[in-house]
Amino acid sequence: MLVLTRKRGEQILIGDDIVITILDAKGDSVRVGIDAPRGVVIHRLEVMKAVTEANIEAARAATNSDAGALAGLLSSMPRKAESDAPQG
Repeated sequence: MLVLTRKRGEQILIGDDIVITILDAKGDSVRVGIDAPRGVVIHRLEVMKAVTEANIEAARAATNSDAGALAGLLSSMPRKAESDAPQG
């Protein structure tokens, strides 16, 4: 990890086309501006973690719900008697 000290108004260049500008710093909070091409995806890590965790929980709930629905469907289907089974 590269650690830099910057003052308000100073910038950091990442690659050839991403510029991070320090806009303000008050106490423990720093405001930064990011200028990047439209194709570059920028996310806050804490938001991405929350979304990922929510998606995992939703997938688990859907899987459990689907399994329960499947079990319900299977249990409601009429079963063939052994005498009805084809013999061969």
